[in-house]
Amino acid sequence: MTRFDNLQQFINTHFNTQPTLLSAITGDASFRRYYRLTCSNEHFIVMDSEPQKVNNAPYISLNKVFTEQGFLLPKIIASDEQQGFFILSDLGSKHLADMLDDENRIEYYKALISLSAQWAKTPPSAVMQAYNKDFIKLELDIFSQWLVNDFIDESPTAAYQAMWQTSCELLTQAMLVQPTVTVHRDYHSRNIMNSNGLWAIIDYQDAVRGPLCYDLVSLLRDCYFKLPAKELTSLLDFAYSEFTAQNLMVNTSFDEFKYWFDLTGIQRHLKAAGIFCRLYLRDGKTGYLDNILPTLDYIIEVAANYPELKALSDWTKHTIVPKVTEKLAKECT
Repeated sequence: MTRFDNLQQFINTHFNTQPTLLSAITGDASFRRYYRLTCSNEHFIVMDSEPQKVNNAPYISLNKVFTEQGFLLPKIIASDEQQGFFILSDLGSKHLADMLDDENRIEYYKALISLSAQWAKTPPSAVMQAYNKDFIKLELDIFSQWLVNDFIDESPTAAYQAMWQTSCELLTQAMLVQPTVTVHRDYHSRNIMNSNGLWAIIDYQDAVRGPLCYDLVSLLRDCYFKLPAKELTSLLDFAYSEFTAQNLMVNTSFDEFKYWFDLTGIQRHLKAAGIFCRLYLRDGKTGYLDNILPTLDYIIEVAANYPELKALSDWTKHTIVPKVTEKLAKECT
């Protein structure tokens, strides 16, 4: 039997009638596969998550943790953990990404900033890794390996290595000095849903204990959507007030908060650009290639505002972007 046959058998054991429709849902960057199941006019989500490729324990454990904290997540209705098959509640198909042209966009973002503040206060769980120095380095290495070395085949010079080392140390320190909170790690427009007027969160399984500004960066400097500068400034002001009111920061100036936000963003976008390359080179997924250059633009723009990171900005702008652009042109022909 094929894996899909086993999946169908798993589904049939949980329904008295044969499902009328099982349709694939595309777009996920992980090894998981999703289907929408229609049975007796009811809708469910089926997740195929092979244990040989994915550790499903955090998904199961954190579902309980975050649900108990009052967050709306997909409910696990049935599961075969040995095979990695799950039947989940269907939260619909409307993501924040589908609502970004709405006139109420700013209000959506404010509500989601407040929700992220609540998420940050979720008590630690044993399955949440510490987003420590080693973890940060591991993520920065994704950029070095998958984008610099493997995607554009750039040979590191001594000057590059010195600049990279200095930049990584600055970024790491800026993240480690922040208050440690519960971090979703992918709190962006494609992982936030509006389900019957309520905000729901998906892809929560990689949650860690890490820097306060990480999820805020994911939301406001989304790799898939760029907020206008005026709106970003307004929402940062709101976030500073909200995080202060929620006692997530103590005696922190706005300038310090903005510094944390900016440098956390640079680290996240370096990692994200590397992951987009890895998805293409390792996993054969071409759908994220168009996101590489916009993500690099964030790095160039933000790093240029800090003298200690200007070399990183210049190197990204004058060395990395031209070679990525050339590579993308070849890959798309």
